[in-house]
Amino acid sequence: MRTDKGFKVNAGDARFGEHFKMKGVTLNNLDLKISAADTENDLTVFEQTGLTPNGGPPLHIHPFQDEWFYVIEGEYLFQVGDNKYQMKSGDTIYLPRNVQHAFLQLTEKGKMLVSYLPAGKMEAFFKVTDKWTSPPTKEEITKVFADHDMKVVGAPLKAD
Repeated sequence: MRTDKGFKVNAGDARFGEHFKMKGVTLNNLDLKISAADTENDLTVFEQTGLTPNGGPPLHIHPFQDEWFYVIEGEYLFQVGDNKYQMKSGDTIYLPRNVQHAFLQLTEKGKMLVSYLPAGKMEAFFKVTDKWTSPPTKEEITKVFADHDMKVVGAPLKAD
């Protein structure tokens, strides 16, 4: 049900107390800021703190979602289709659905706002990755991505 009231989420807090630690491929802390439950699945927003320099997700697509990133801290390399973009604090990038993409954290620490439109199954995806206790296999990664409406199409980006 869509919320009919505005709300505030304080710095360091998460909507409904939903803090996730993405473990396995990279170590990221994700704080839910706007939930799919707030928007009838139109949107979800996370604040992602990356703790893995030279780490990032595999090249993948979202068939049903667009993504928007805003870099708060650190530097990243994004690949969107065949194009690569250097990103720093204050930069924004839009990733249309069905376009392969990945990113690489270039600095010791990074922080971004990440939005998914519509929300899809992203909150459920991060709940699964929060439970990983060791690095998953490529097969496990591919399956978890597929279970949450994403498709792995290549390896993670590498630093040049």
